Amino acid sequence: MITVYALYDRISEQIYVGMTNDLERRISEHKRGQSFYTKRFKDFHLIYSEEFANYVDGRKKEKSLKNASGKEFLRGLIKQAGVV
Repeated sequence: MITVYALYDRISEQIYVGMTNDLERRISEHKRGQSFYTKRFKDFHLIYSEEFANYVDGRKKEKSLKNASGKEFLRGLIKQAGVV
C-alpha cells in the first residue's frame, strides 16, 4: 500500500505533500527533523492521507495535490478542520 499525505505548518502556513509506504514511520521522521523540507516546520499537522494499491496511482494523486487546484483543495480542508 502507498499512502499520499499532506502536512500543514501553522506557523509558516506551508503545505507539504508526500508519499510513503509507511505513514507512521514517515511522520516520525518529519517530527525528528529528518526531512530536508519539513525540518523547519515547528507546528505541523497531518491534514490529509489516502491509501492507494500501487505506486502509479499514488504518484498521480501526489502530483495532483502539488498543483494549484490541489493546494486549493488542501487549503479548504485546513479551513474546514479549523487548523488555521
